[in-house]
Amino acid sequence: MSTETEVSSSPVKQFSIMLPNEAGALQSLLSLLKSSGVELLGISVKDSSDVTIVRIVVTDPETTGEIFMERGIPHTTSEMLVVAFREAASELLNCLNTFNNAETNIDFGYALLPHPKGQSLFAFHVDDVEFGKHLLFNAGFTVMEQSDLSR
Repeated sequence: MSTETEVSSSPVKQFSIMLPNEAGALQSLLSLLKSSGVELLGISVKDSSDVTIVRIVVTDPETTGEIFMERGIPHTTSEMLVVAFREAASELLNCLNTFNNAETNIDFGYALLPHPKGQSLFAFHVDDVEFGKHLLFNAGFTVMEQSDLSR
């Protein structure tokens, strides 16, 4: 977890993948990752009639990137702020208030799968990840790094 001196260490990486909107496409993608020992930590799916945009956070972004390159799977990556909450409902609201008070827009966000330590995790995409990390850390939130999520 981030400490004041580590606030800019290893940010959490998200992959965005455009899949055809057809039966089994998401299952094939996740099976491919699992067969390489990569665990899914979080997922957001935005469906349309033609394509599905899948955003994922995984335990091993390096291997995931290599798999996507080798297989020719088009993707983009972005850095995410992942915050751990013990009391998700109240702490999420306080976190959103912190962003609002700093006039920081959240582009999108989604909950991650439960953390082994029992914490609720939420991923945020903001314009300036470094500023967001400092903002949340200084407000007393636990900002997770990729190394905290890799199992």
